[in-house]
Amino acid sequence: MASTLCTLNANGIRAAERRGFSRWLSRARPDYLCLQEVRARPEQVPDEVRSPAGYNTHWLCAEKKGYSGVAHYTRSPASSYEVGCGLGWADREARVLRADVDGLTIVSAYIPSGSSSEERLALKFEFMEHLPSYTKKLKKLKRPVAICGDLNIAHTELDIHAPKRNEKNSGFLPEERAWLTKLLKQGWTDVVRAQNPDEVGLYSWWSSRGKAREKDLGWRLDYVLGNDAFTERVTGAWIDREADLSDHAPVWVEFEAD
Repeated sequence: MASTLCTLNANGIRAAERRGFSRWLSRARPDYLCLQEVRARPEQVPDEVRSPAGYNTHWLCAEKKGYSGVAHYTRSPASSYEVGCGLGWADREARVLRADVDGLTIVSAYIPSGSSSEERLALKFEFMEHLPSYTKKLKKLKRPVAICGDLNIAHTELDIHAPKRNEKNSGFLPEERAWLTKLLKQGWTDVVRAQNPDEVGLYSWWSSRGKAREKDLGWRLDYVLGNDAFTERVTGAWIDREADLSDHAPVWVEFEAD
C-alpha cells in the first residue's frame, strides 16, 4: 500500500492558512506532513490548523515568539517524539523534531538561513558542523528514516536558477554545497533528485523580490533525505509548484508502507 510524505516550509503557519493551508491539507491528505517555520504557537491558530480532522499533531515552538518552529502531522499517532538535536541555541530555536510512527522515523528539520547577517551565517555553519553527529545516530536505527525539511542549501547547479551569479551567496556557497555532499556520503539519499536525476528547474523556493516566482527564478532548498531502508521503498517524488501556500512549495515522496 502506498503512503505519502510531504514537507513544507510554511513561512508562518498563520500566513499559510490565509492562503488556504487547511483547505489544501483536507484535499491533499498526506499520511505524514513535516512543517518548518511555523512561527506560531498552537493556541494562536484555529482548530482546523492546530488539530485537523484525521491527524495527530505535535508542534515544537521556539522560545522567541513568532520565530522558527517545526511540527509533525501524522494520520497514525506517533509512538514517541524526540525534541532537538543537542545543540543548545538551535534547540531553543525549535529547529529539529523527530517522530517515530508506523515503524518509521521522520525528522522535521530547519537549518538556519545565513543570508541576513554574518552572525547568522556563522550560526548556520555551527549548526551544520553539529548536525552530522545527530544524523549519524539516526543512521544506526534499524528502521526506515527520512529527514525532511528546509536545509537552506541548493546542492548543485541543477538546483538553482543562476549558479554563477549566486556562488557567493549564502545557500549556494561552495562550503555549504560541499557540506551537503559530505552529509549524503554518510549514507543518505536525496530522494527527490534520485527520482528526478536530470530535471532542470526542480525548485522549491522563490524570492519575494523581482517577480522571481513568476519568472521561475528559484532554488531547491527543501529535501527529503532517506536512509537505505526508506529509499528502497520510494516509488515517486515531486514538488507541488501550484500549492501557493508559502514562498516554498510542498515536497512530496510516495513510498510503499510496511
